[in-house]
Amino acid sequence: MSDDLEGSFERVRRLAEAAGLPETAVGTSYGTPALLVKGKSFVRMKDAETLVVMCALDEKEMLMELDPSLFFETDHYRGWPAMLVRLAAVDDETLTQRLIAAWREKAPERLARRFGSPAR
Repeated sequence: MSDDLEGSFERVRRLAEAAGLPETAVGTSYGTPALLVKGKSFVRMKDAETLVVMCALDEKEMLMELDPSLFFETDHYRGWPAMLVRLAAVDDETLTQRLIAAWREKAPERLARRFGSPAR
């Protein structure tokens, strides 16, 4: 893994850890570093500058329209519930929000419900 790719992924991993996403593991997807929940990839590095983030199609369209400087797709991702994020342009707070949303897309329903529930 290149140093640039490793450094970019470390930022993503660190933010996911700080968000407290349960049962998240580091792995690979399509030969690049990824974060997985219960064995399912929810984000992966496309290259050192770009993160692939799972995202509901309606949300993806809205986000790309609202801020195309951060969120985009290539023909490969058209019609697929994933979008691309420009890592150099996105701030940590926005990236953390996207990581949480992507985690929720792939986490088992019971686990996702527990993550957002207030303590009882």
